[in-house]
Amino acid sequence: MLKVKNLKASIGEVEILKGIDLEIGDGELHAVMGPNGSGKSTLCHVLMGNTDYKNEGAVTLNGEDVLSIPQFDRSQKGIFQSFQYPVGLPGVTLREFIQSFLGDIDEAELIELSKRFNLDEFLDRDVNVDLSGGEKKRSELFQLSLMKPSLALLDEIDSGLDIDAIKSVATLINENRDENTSYILVTHYSRILKYLDVDKVHIVVNGKIVKSGSNELIEEVDSGGYTQYQEENWIKKKQE
Repeated sequence: MLKVKNLKASIGEVEILKGIDLEIGDGELHAVMGPNGSGKSTLCHVLMGNTDYKNEGAVTLNGEDVLSIPQFDRSQKGIFQSFQYPVGLPGVTLREFIQSFLGDIDEAELIELSKRFNLDEFLDRDVNVDLSGGEKKRSELFQLSLMKPSLALLDEIDSGLDIDAIKSVATLINENRDENTSYILVTHYSRILKYLDVDKVHIVVNGKIVKSGSNELIEEVDSGGYTQYQEENWIKKKQE
């Protein structure tokens, strides 16, 4: 579904991604973990087409090149990004916002789905205005569920949430997964991953994926942190 080959990205003279290789199958959920400043969020921004970055490499979605096309076209091809800090849209209700990208939608379907996300009372309120962190993240997942993208980029969707909100967000992701949407979930911490059925975990340090594996990597990070993957420690560990 998604294939990333030797993806590099920089801002000005600063190289952030230094050759990312990644492949995700239909319906899979891959977690991307790593310390602050390692390039995790940059990966999401570059895949979505943020023009602040210069990039090179190859990215294909369902066999089509997407790295060379603008952000809007990537969205049309089926890429969705949920942001770490969703912005408010004063004067635009959630219902109006949904209609702007979906057009006419069956009212009964909209109400039913909004109730599933516990957002029915927010349909006629301004998007993300005076909402808690958990409510904003539920709203993002609600929009994702309506759009049914091929690839969902969840950039630190657990950021700023308490444990109950994390469980709620994880439950919504699990309940709405299907084989038509694949996920890249970026996080620093293992908390949300313990409630998700993760297909693969990738550790990103200094702009590179230094290790990929199963859920066992989550426990490895919990026990040893990210310093164990720093280049000198990683070389030493492999030699032992």
